[in-house]
Amino acid sequence: MKPVLYKYRIFIGIFFIFSVVTLSLFYSALKPKKTLPIYNPADVNPELVDSTVQYVSKYHTIADFSFTNQNGKTITQKDYEGKIYVADFFFTTCGTICPKMTTNLVDVQKAIKNNPKVMLLSHTVFPEVDSVAVLKAYAIKHGVDDHKWNLVTGDKKEIYKMARKSYLAVKLGKPSELYDMVHTENFVLVDAKRRVRGFYDGTKKEEIQRLIEDINFLCSE
Repeated sequence: MKPVLYKYRIFIGIFFIFSVVTLSLFYSALKPKKTLPIYNPADVNPELVDSTVQYVSKYHTIADFSFTNQNGKTITQKDYEGKIYVADFFFTTCGTICPKMTTNLVDVQKAIKNNPKVMLLSHTVFPEVDSVAVLKAYAIKHGVDDHKWNLVTGDKKEIYKMARKSYLAVKLGKPSELYDMVHTENFVLVDAKRRVRGFYDGTKKEEIQRLIEDINFLCSE
């Protein structure tokens, strides 16, 4: 038996290698490839979307904007052009979910520190309280990198419009007050084409890990 195996050792070796390669190719072909959805208003909980755009089922993108950041600089879509970024809504005096969200977004900042393709954008939902000076103090306290992360304030109606019509991420407050907003724990992932690609619970570490993985995926997409 042994002489027979020895005689055909080259054939057996080639057959074994061929089998391994073939199985690997089949596995790769059958294994589902990672994808990220492209979200439109019609895909999201209606509570988080302005009624005027709830019907939109395709081609949704983040609208142009103009706000003021923690350094008093005007921040527009130009500052995020061609960038992947994470957006959220908060306020500096929030004592419930905001501290966790900020801590977790600091972790995201660490993960993207050396990646020029990625930035962060946090909008205050209480601009009447969160002035430039207040945002600056908050940024310093939490180690915000001014080159990667903008904390912005501005006209409340414009912030509301972006939250409800673009980012699809903020609930209404009192029905009698159109611009009374209740921010959520959502972090919103936006791709380089201004499309919404994911929502993540900003209070949960496992969701932050998923967010970082999806950022890396978009960077290589």
